Amino acid sequence: MHVVIINGSPRAQKYSNTEKIIASFAKGLSERGASFETYAVSNRESWERIRDAYIKNEEILIALPLYVECVPGLLLEFLETLPKKDECTRLSFLLQSGFAEGCQLRCGEDFLRKLPGYLGVRYGGCLVKGGNFGIRFLDEEKQKQATKPYQAMGGLFAEGDGFFRDEAKKFTGPEYFPLPMRLLMQFIFQTFAKKTFRKAAASWGCNTPLDEKVWETNPYRE
Repeated sequence: MHVVIINGSPRAQKYSNTEKIIASFAKGLSERGASFETYAVSNRESWERIRDAYIKNEEILIALPLYVECVPGLLLEFLETLPKKDECTRLSFLLQSGFAEGCQLRCGEDFLRKLPGYLGVRYGGCLVKGGNFGIRFLDEEKQKQATKPYQAMGGLFAEGDGFFRDEAKKFTGPEYFPLPMRLLMQFIFQTFAKKTFRKAAASWGCNTPLDEKVWETNPYRE
């Protein structure tokens, strides 16, 4: 098996959590004898080469982050440039997010499930996993620990069944956190996290409250 892996994150590769996940996943592919080539849509100059690889190969994997239930606009722009192919090509997805609950990624997964049909290709499943927000802030050793589970998923993918096996479905983790955990996380966000966000915004020169409802004070609002 040879896999074309496309990083759909708009973030520069050295700052991309998705890029670090891809590296671990690709290691799992190699261990099972599969080969791969990787690209990133964040580098617009490479779009022609990515399209060429997409056209010439039959096993395509797009790895992408979900930003507050939204697929990155840059990736959507790139996808609009792709030609239609046939079902000899299989298109699979690796969907990751900072939100830890599986339910937070299902909207994005539903969109990705329909996408291969628009391109005329076959759907190979979607590997869904949250809780990846802080990977790029970790030191190298902790990054390896955080992304190691993806190595096993790369090995699973190399066996040819896409992401339809039970192991891939269970990889997501909890669909919802228990109520006590949700309450604790809400408390943390409303206190410590908000304070951290405000401090970061101030350091960037922001002097407007982050929770200001600008649409209520806009003088041009009808």
